[in-house]
Amino acid sequence: MAAPRPRTVTFAAPPEEVFDYLADPRNRPAWQTSLRAVKMLDEDGPRVGQRWRDLTWAGVRPHMRITQLQRPTLWAETGSWFGVSADLTLRFEPEGAGTAVSVEMDVRGTGPWRWPAGLADRLADGAVAGDLRRAADLLGGSSAR
Repeated sequence: MAAPRPRTVTFAAPPEEVFDYLADPRNRPAWQTSLRAVKMLDEDGPRVGQRWRDLTWAGVRPHMRITQLQRPTLWAETGSWFGVSADLTLRFEPEGAGTAVSVEMDVRGTGPWRWPAGLADRLADGAVAGDLRRAADLLGGSSAR
């Protein structure tokens, strides 16, 4: 397992606004390209422990859960689907009038899922950064580092 590789996307909006938007799973189909919808399993939130299912265009339906939530500086989730699990961590820092959001993604697999998970891990950082640029555009603009 490789160490997570952070990427940063800068949002034009303040940290509280960016955090509230990204931390709510119900907003994700608007900015996450792989999602058709989310099915909320817990409606009260966002909060640590809140659960939902991602309904992806590819038919993958991972079980998701918020693992860390410290408004407006840190948000993390974990997801699992068969022999694959993934952790996503977002860190929020003020940058001028906006917010720098750094991303760490780690995808792992067991058994026959080990190789596909390794490939997904290599592709995930760029995909997540692209999705965050889309979210930033929805909130008023972005730039990537």
